[in-house]
Parts: sequence; structure tokens; C-alpha cells
Amino acid sequence: MDLVNHLSDRLLFAVPKSSDIEFHRYNRLDIALSTNLPIALIFLPAADIPTFVGEGRCSLGITGVDQVEESEVDVELALDLTFGKCKLQVQVPVDGPYKEPKQLIGKTIVSSFTNLTRKYFEKLEGVKSGEPLKTKIKYVGGSVEASCALGVADAIVDLVESGETMRAAGLIDIATVLSTSAYLIESKTPSHPELSQTIKARIEGVLAAQKYILCNYNAPRENLSDLLALTPGRRAATVSPLDDEGWVAISSMIEKGKKGEIMDKLKSKGASDIILFDISNCRV
Repeated sequence: MDLVNHLSDRLLFAVPKSSDIEFHRYNRLDIALSTNLPIALIFLPAADIPTFVGEGRCSLGITGVDQVEESEVDVELALDLTFGKCKLQVQVPVDGPYKEPKQLIGKTIVSSFTNLTRKYFEKLEGVKSGEPLKTKIKYVGGSVEASCALGVADAIVDLVESGETMRAAGLIDIATVLSTSAYLIESKTPSHPELSQTIKARIEGVLAAQKYILCNYNAPRENLSDLLALTPGRRAATVSPLDDEGWVAISSMIEKGKKGEIMDKLKSKGASDIILFDISNCRV
């Protein structure tokens, strides 16, 4: 099976190792063979990944929604990997005359995402797909932010994460074309469906382990309904009887980001012996 993975440093160390996908990548090589699964990991530019997954023999890949939409390749968005969140935005000089997108009709727009930019201005101009545009759209592969200052463009369409680069280039956003993040994408016809499902389940388990923590506590049975409303679990909480009559033990996965608030509310509603356990890995 072929597995296309465009891995950032964060993903390289967070997802595969925790997912028990072991591999060794030699310096300057773009292919790594897994040492414990019959797969190869191929390191490609993000823009190429949808094509290899959607039209080639690769079963899985990791890239941004923006690259999938730009490529117009038919793939499944299998899992949101919860990082790389940013926006594809229309940007203009902060001290320029343009304050809204309609003012850019007939002007020159520079972008690395020419397909998405064209679709956006087709809607803005009210023309059908493929019909001539008044707006001129030019492709630049890098340093898109410099296009306005260097006189190549009246505006640009580019990705914005923190906005630091945009502000440093003297630009301001006036519209959002697309919100994006990193996704695990899947071929509609994977070469080895069972192995693809196994890898997806492993990565999904790692993501769940990063989001949730296990909460165990004891509680009076008479308060059970109120307490379960606070800790319903991903699917359902586990409730076990205790030797102490009228009391039960409850185990439930709760969101890490809300753990302090949940513990306080459990205590106020009669729960005791509240303990949290980190989850290193799981299957959900």
C-alpha cells in the first residue's frame, strides 16, 4: 500500500509515533518505508498531494483543505487533524483605495490559488464558470505578499494564519475566500481498504487522546442524572455500583480544556474522590 504523507515537524513526531507507525527516513530522501507496517510514506509538496491521492495509487495523504479545493480533485476529507488552521483571504494595501471586494472587479489579483480566486471573482462578477472575467488573475508561487508593493498586483489572495506577514507587508484583509486546516484525506478507491481503515483508526485515537482526559469519581446514586449531564462521555459514561449502598463509581472521558470547570461542578453536586488520568492512546 502507498501512503502519501506531507508531514510537518509537529505531525511527524505527534501522529505517526503515537499511532505506532514506525519508520526511518534517511537524509535527503523523500520516501520512508515503515518498519512495522506494509506501507511507504512519501513526502511531497502540499499542493501535489490531492492529485496523487485522488488520481494515483496513493491511499491516504495529509494536506490542507485549501489545497484540496484548489486542485479540484475528488477525495474524501477523512479526519480534521486540528492544526494548521488559517484563512485564504483577499488582501489589499492598508493605505490604498480598496475597502471591499467589489472595488477589485477589473483589477489585477495575484495568488498561488488561482482556481479558488477565479471562483471567488466569478461569483463577485456574477458570471458563469469558464466565462471571461473582467478581473485579471495572475499566478505567483512564492512571496505573494510582496506583489502589491512591487507593482505587480492591486490585491492578493493568500493564506493568513497569525497575520504578522500580512501586516509586515502593509496589507489588510477585506474578505475571506476559504477557512482551512490540515486534514487526512483518502482516495475514493484505496488500494488496501482494510489497512487504510487501520491507519485512520490509529490516527483518530491519537487525536482523541490529545483532546480528552479520563475522569473517575464516586457519587450518590440520587445525584446521578445531574452528574452525568456534566460527564456524558464521548458516547456514554461507565457507571458501576459500590459496596457503599447508595453510591456509584463513574468513569467518563471529558474534554481537557474544560477539566477544571467540570471538576468544580462535580464537587458542588456531591461527587467525591474525583481523579483525572491522562490518555496516551485509544481507539474511538
